[in-house]
Amino acid sequence: MLGTLQPGSWTLRLRDGSATQRICVRNGRELIQLRHRQPNCERFVVQDEAREVTVQYTCRGNGYGRTTIRHESNALVQIRSRGIEGGAPFSIDGEARRTGSC
Repeated sequence: MLGTLQPGSWTLRLRDGSATQRICVRNGRELIQLRHRQPNCERFVVQDEAREVTVQYTCRGNGYGRTTIRHESNALVQIRSRGIEGGAPFSIDGEARRTGSC
């Protein structure tokens, strides 16, 4: 499902009212690890369907997460991510929308 998303600049709006973030998306996988941006994290695909994907990942020494991305269109997704980063829990609920090119 992530491969169907349009590449480009995406704006992430979280439902907690925090500032928006811009993400350069090349293949959609950039949306999986919003709190753990480092490479070399181990990923396990829990669910991969036409309109929704869930991925569990572990970043040795920095925590783990579980992200579900629901496809609304090729330029809009809903994101929910939970996990531990640097010893503290995190919770992300929001949407990402394509807003232009990188």
